[in-house]
Amino acid sequence: MYFGTMFLRNRPALELMRRVTRERAQGSTLKVAVLGCSVGVEVYSILWTLRSDRPDLNVVVHAVDISREVLDVGERGVYGPQTVEMVGFSIFDRLTATEMREMFDWEGDRGRVKSWLREGITWQVGDASDPKLITTLGSQDFVVASNFLCHMDTASAERCLRNLAQLANPAGYVFISGVDLDVRTRVALDLGWEPVSELREESHDGDPLVRADWPLQWWGLEPLDPSRPDWQTRYASVFRIADEQKASRAAV
Repeated sequence: MYFGTMFLRNRPALELMRRVTRERAQGSTLKVAVLGCSVGVEVYSILWTLRSDRPDLNVVVHAVDISREVLDVGERGVYGPQTVEMVGFSIFDRLTATEMREMFDWEGDRGRVKSWLREGITWQVGDASDPKLITTLGSQDFVVASNFLCHMDTASAERCLRNLAQLANPAGYVFISGVDLDVRTRVALDLGWEPVSELREESHDGDPLVRADWPLQWWGLEPLDPSRPDWQTRYASVFRIADEQKASRAAV
């Protein structure tokens, strides 16, 4: 398995999540499912982004992965040389000194995620392609699926994407990156997702681990091409689930 990741990996995408969250009512609950959460780096990056900006919100997270091993790392919330060895490079590379202090309590070269970021998380073994996922997790305001669908063959990735999309509430959001763009475009158009245009180009180019690998690696992400007729959907990594679309799907 490939666990490559880092804290605050795609800053524009996190900024967009923060902006979307500002629409929430004061003191409300925000339910987030992070699928393929690996060692928890993305989970804590999301929570730091949202709770730093909206401490009034009750952010509840389901962190799901098929590997108990990586879930245990995430739940412990302690990162250091051993984690770097598992991931393959420093997971702290994109953090500033201030962010390092705000996110972790340090003991030498080991950082423990601060307690206010570890609250409200349920770590659980699960398969994003399991049709029972909606029963297990319940509907969510945000569904996050980053950088694991690219490891599946095309047919499996499409089935998985269609399955996990059912988790989103009416008017909820899906944050989908690290996936074959043909698959994502096809599913988004078929299900009537509304691509979010804000920070679209910045988010597309915001992940250094996939953009830099184009075209040398199979997971590399192609440059944004605005001449394509489908470019507004193809290069969006965040989509809103339209109320009427959810209603029509439920009625079938």
